[in-house]
Amino acid sequence: MRLFIFSNVGVRRTSMAVTTNKAKTEGLSWRRYKDGESEANIRSSQDMIFQASWTHKCPEYMLSTPPCQGSCPAGEDIRGYLNIARGIEKPPAGVTWQQYAFERITSANPFPAVMGRVCPAPCESGCNRNMVEDHVGINSVEHFVGDWGIENNMKFTPAAASTGKKVAIIGAGPAGLAAAYQLRLKGHGVTIFDEHEELGGMMRYGIPGFRTPREMLDSEISRIIEMGVETRLKTRVGTDVSYDAIDKEFDAIFMAMGAQAGRPLPVPGAEAPNCVTAVAFLRAFNEGRLQHVGNRVVVIGGGDTSIDVVTVARRLGNVTKTGTNDERPSAENVISGHMAHDVASISARDGAEVVLVSRATIDKMNASKHEIEHALQEGIEILGGVTPIAVVLDEKGRATALRVSDFVMEGKETKLVEGTERDLPADLIVSAIGQGVDFTGIEQFNNNNGLIKADKNYRFPGSEKVFVGGDVIRPHLLTTAIGHASIAVDGIDAFLSGKKELDKRPKVDVHHFDQIRKWLETGHEYSEIHTQEWGTSERKDLLHNFEDRSARHIIPHNELFLGHFPAVSRHIRDVTVLDKEGALGNFEERLHALSDKDTIDEAKRCMSCGQCFECDNCVVYCPQTAVFKVKKKDNPTVGRYVDTDYGKCIGCHICADVCPTGYIVMGMGD
Repeated sequence: MRLFIFSNVGVRRTSMAVTTNKAKTEGLSWRRYKDGESEANIRSSQDMIFQASWTHKCPEYMLSTPPCQGSCPAGEDIRGYLNIARGIEKPPAGVTWQQYAFERITSANPFPAVMGRVCPAPCESGCNRNMVEDHVGINSVEHFVGDWGIENNMKFTPAAASTGKKVAIIGAGPAGLAAAYQLRLKGHGVTIFDEHEELGGMMRYGIPGFRTPREMLDSEISRIIEMGVETRLKTRVGTDVSYDAIDKEFDAIFMAMGAQAGRPLPVPGAEAPNCVTAVAFLRAFNEGRLQHVGNRVVVIGGGDTSIDVVTVARRLGNVTKTGTNDERPSAENVISGHMAHDVASISARDGAEVVLVSRATIDKMNASKHEIEHALQEGIEILGGVTPIAVVLDEKGRATALRVSDFVMEGKETKLVEGTERDLPADLIVSAIGQGVDFTGIEQFNNNNGLIKADKNYRFPGSEKVFVGGDVIRPHLLTTAIGHASIAVDGIDAFLSGKKELDKRPKVDVHHFDQIRKWLETGHEYSEIHTQEWGTSERKDLLHNFEDRSARHIIPHNELFLGHFPAVSRHIRDVTVLDKEGALGNFEERLHALSDKDTIDEAKRCMSCGQCFECDNCVVYCPQTAVFKVKKKDNPTVGRYVDTDYGKCIGCHICADVCPTGYIVMGMGD
């Protein structure tokens, strides 16, 4: 059988054994319809099957991005490591599936144990399995693999040969550390500047240790530093060292300072000394200075940070007796750094009454739903749908209560509901309404909104050597910061290689699965065809009739055959549930990893959207026996590669209809 082959990356077979048609010169394939156009849009599947003999379209194999990956801010190859765990993608000889999955995850995200615990998992919200019964527990699998990597002392790939270029990274949070990791992989020298005593940024100073155990965080950070990353801690760029000095010393700069300046409440009385920001509160706790709060704590927010504050406050409680010394420093003095508190360990404790106030109703709060549920279980009161209007002060200027009111929105204006004002008693008020960037000494980067502008390559406008990532662009998730770093490093690497104009980023900007890499990984020869030539299906050194559209297409559920998948219950991680009394003084980790078996079983629930997983439906249901398997020895790619005998194919598209993953598309023919 003869066929045309066109490709500029892989290879696509684009014609049947019809040689009378003139070859198409523009584009890469012969198609009667554009992507998305099909008579399936206007005719029933039954009609098309019964009248299929006149169709000219034949199957083509399309690799697409799954929605889990498209929803992941870090762009992890989620389908890839789930397929590794479930045994679809085989690791190289001598490599366990756990190690191979670890390597796949960390190619995009060097903190799998951290993110497997604290990421709110937008990937799971995007999962197509939600249309069957429930999403795949992606976070659970990442959690297991991350812990396995720590327990087995996994290291990262050694740095590439030195390029002689030096990059300064300002900030040692998730964006800065992820950028350092990616830059060292490319052989660039890296020096991290950070004002804190330890690395980690908000992972260390913002998230409580009972959510991210510090020994686990230290292990994941140390892997990066061991790649040859230099650090200059307790050094703030802009004050301890000038920005100009950094600019002169380094070939490129990555700005990842984070947004670690909390926003105070914009209401009268908020200047009271016992009104503090969430950033200051959590930093004091994570540095070990804050060991008690008052009897009554009121927190204003609604996001994950506010949940961290209320759960910490519930655990700290209030010291009621301090041994021989009845004088103890107030919580706000500890938070502001005036004095440390070292008597709580010998003191009796009472649980603090903690209230979370949110303008959003509980069902619309931005915080993770399961974190809200845990807070409620721990006896934390959540008052949603109200707005703070003032801080009530005593004669000494200290806050005694937060005054709130019901409200309605008229356009963008908040209108208070008369008669609904009430006071919430408080010894400590914590504002968790947002964060900002401290631009002292680097004011030239302020976009006048307290953040930094960047283009789609995360380059700072007007400065070709400066790149930006993380909360300095927009406060968001830790995984978002990691994704920024990866894209910025591509730009930094291109710039350091002498490229002034950076390439346009792909529409679907994630760490794409590389089908060709799998070919080479198994020792097979692969040929890239860049011009039109004749070929046959007997060729063993290329992929026939294959197109990778991952960079432009996220496959939705309506392109899958969901009927293939039976309902299977999700394997859910165990969580230590605490009540009001049990939370007091309990700083143990609540979330527990799945077992090895449960991790594999959970991964098997993945539907491998957009990629073949060897179900054989296309072969079994083809009425013409036109679809056939290619032998494993001739097909080293993931999933069983199937081919089509176009002398038999009548274009009935049954193979596409029964393909569970949407991998087969009727996109060929004339």
